[in-house]
Amino acid sequence: MEIILNYFTHLTDKQKQQFAALKELYEDWNSKINVISRKDIGNLYEHHVLHSLGIAKVINFKPDTQVMDLGCGGGFPGIPLAILFPEVQFHLIDSIGKKIKVCNEVSSAIGLTNVTTCHCRAEEEKGKFDFVVSRAVMPLKDLVKLVRKNIATKQRNALPNGLICLKGGELENETMPFRNQMITTDLKDYFQEEFFQTKKVVYVTL
Repeated sequence: MEIILNYFTHLTDKQKQQFAALKELYEDWNSKINVISRKDIGNLYEHHVLHSLGIAKVINFKPDTQVMDLGCGGGFPGIPLAILFPEVQFHLIDSIGKKIKVCNEVSSAIGLTNVTTCHCRAEEEKGKFDFVVSRAVMPLKDLVKLVRKNIATKQRNALPNGLICLKGGELENETMPFRNQMITTDLKDYFQEEFFQTKKVVYVTL
């Protein structure tokens, strides 16, 4: 938990309590439904919560912004972002129902009122959002193709509407087709831990 406080120093008491509660909740749920690698649950705050919050180093969402988390798994990046931005609406979708159950239970337990969920595939989600966020496991071109239909036309943030995803490793070939409509941010410029050396936030305007 201290790692979050190191990098986000202006949290309210409620936000601190919500972040602190995640450890016990995810340990409990992960023992029933494997949403985080059993070997990695001890790194919850660094590898999952702080990694999710890396998106906040790229954009400060304005109140009433609508954000969809595509393939949210157990709730990353959506739930940490929903704690950080309580006036922003987050819609978490995943094709695996038991992962959505964990998202619902964790959100309810910490009192999040700005999170909705849907057990569905990305192709089935018809809603419109200012941004789609994702801890991307698929190639960028496939992600863009999936979510283009979900990007709203009305702008309300300093950054134009689009896709914001967390990625790692060598991305040059993957990002080449979008080089004129994207910004890549290295998280090692913000977080000093070794884990973030190859981690990036990729934003594509759509």
